[in-house]
Amino acid sequence: MNRKFRILAATAFVAGLAGCTNEGELVVDQGVGITTVLGQCPAVGIPDYTGDITAFRIEGDRTANNLDMTAAITNLRSSCDENSTADQVYTSATFDVQARRTDVRGGRTVELPYFVTVLRGGSAVVTKSVGTVTLNFADGQERASATAQAGSFVNRTEATLPEEIRLQITRRRRAGDPDAALDPLADPQVRAAIQRASFEMLIGFQLTQDQLAYNVTR
Repeated sequence: MNRKFRILAATAFVAGLAGCTNEGELVVDQGVGITTVLGQCPAVGIPDYTGDITAFRIEGDRTANNLDMTAAITNLRSSCDENSTADQVYTSATFDVQARRTDVRGGRTVELPYFVTVLRGGSAVVTKSVGTVTLNFADGQERASATAQAGSFVNRTEATLPEEIRLQITRRRRAGDPDAALDPLADPQVRAAIQRASFEMLIGFQLTQDQLAYNVTR
């Protein structure tokens, strides 16, 4: 899966070093230490090339005259209660699907499948489920929209940095200390621990290989 994501919550550790202050990032405190460490809520986003879908009337003909319908996922919103004491961290998400058809004659119902995947460390699939969003076009109506929901669980222990790693990252350093200028994230053990504790919840259309190839190459 392509690793370029439109992320709604903080995902990358490097972004924290640039001074961003979104939930879950690592934030540098003017060279004396990192004051905010990776949170337990997963980042939520849409993988590139999976946020829209194009359907044609006749298979294999991708000309404009053969276009049947297009749809896109928009307005993705998420909520996660990191302060809960439950063993599993639950993240809920809602999103809208906006669709347009070319032939407006008659009413029409279209069902589009979408996936919800949880990744750990940027590549390991923890869970995957597939849902369906239903669009209803009225007679003479060109456009239709619908709202869908998704949710996922992440093991709280797995999403929590070991205390020794957290202390190593957040330990305040005074100017002049031998390791004051050292980046704690440069330590391979620290970076590996952060990666293991990093989760992403990804949502997109469940595309066929042809549909995905079309999105990639258009």
